[in-house]
Amino acid sequence: MCEVWTMGELLVEIMRPRPGLDFSEPGPFVGPFPSGAPGIFADTVARLGHTCGIISGVGDDDFGRAILARLARDGVNTQRVVVVPEKSTGVAFVTYFADGSRKYLFHWDGTPAVMADAPPAEALPPATYFHLMGCSLMANQRFRQSVLTAVERFAGQGTKIAFDPNIRFELLQSESIEAIVRPVLARASVLMPGERELKLLSGVDDLDGAARAMFGRYPLELIAVKRGRRGCTVLTPEKRADVPAFAIQEVDPTGAGDCFDAGLLCGLLEGRPVEDCARWGAAAGALNAGAFGPMEGRISRETIGQMLGGGAR
Repeated sequence: MCEVWTMGELLVEIMRPRPGLDFSEPGPFVGPFPSGAPGIFADTVARLGHTCGIISGVGDDDFGRAILARLARDGVNTQRVVVVPEKSTGVAFVTYFADGSRKYLFHWDGTPAVMADAPPAEALPPATYFHLMGCSLMANQRFRQSVLTAVERFAGQGTKIAFDPNIRFELLQSESIEAIVRPVLARASVLMPGERELKLLSGVDDLDGAARAMFGRYPLELIAVKRGRRGCTVLTPEKRADVPAFAIQEVDPTGAGDCFDAGLLCGLLEGRPVEDCARWGAAAGALNAGAFGPMEGRISRETIGQMLGGGAR
C-alpha cells in the first residue's frame, strides 16, 4: 500500500546551462536529469518520508534506467512503471530567458512516458490520495482517457483526488483547457493551481472570487494557489490564509511547483493545519528552485524543518 499514487509522464530533461540560449541557436546542453512532473512529485513525497507510487512507462534504454534508479534510490514504488523494449524514453528540452520565462520542446508522444494503462479496478492499489498533473492530460487522447479512467477508479474506492492543472500552453493546440480538466475537477478534493490558472479555469479575475466560483462548481475542500515570489494562498470554503515565500537564491524554477504539491500533500497526510501544509509546500518548492535540475533540490524533512525554523520534525 502507498499513501499516495500518481500517474503520468516520466522523462529525462535536457537543459540549457544558462538563460538566453534559444533552441534555434547552436550551443551547449546539460543533462539528462530524471524528470516529468509526476516523477518530481513522487520523488519529493518519498524524500519527505511518505509512501508514493507512480504509474508510468520508460524505454529499455539508459535514460529509462537513470530515471528508475533515481526513483528507487529515493524510495518511490515503481512496480507499476512499465519498461517498454524497442521504445525510447521520453525527453523534454528546456531553456530560460532573462525575464524568467522558459520554453519547452517535448518529445514524448509515442514514447512509454504516455502509454501506461489505468490499473484494473479489481487490482487498484489502495491510497489516501491520487495526485494528477494537468500536463499528463495533454499528450494525446489515448493517454488522457487512461488517466481519466484511473481518476474514476481511484475516486470510486474512496481515494481523494488532488489536482495540479500544470497547464502547458505549448501542448494545448486548439483544445479547450476547461474541457480537458473538467472531468478531474468534478472529482477533485484538493486543487493546487497557479494564480493565472485559477483565474483561467474560473473565469473570474480576482483570487477570492475565482476561489468562490470553483468551490461552487466542484467538490473541492482546499485550494492552494501558487503565487511565485508572493508565496501562496490557501483557501477553504470558510477561510483564507496567505503564506509568504521563502527567501532563496533562485537557480532553476523547474519542478518547484511539483515539489510544492508534494510538501502540501505530506502535510495533509500528517493532519497539519492547512497553513502549515502550505509552508511545507513553499519550503519544498524553494529548496528545489535553489538547485539546478528539475528534482535536484536538497529536500528532506530535516532541511524543511530548518527552513521552517522549528527543527526537523
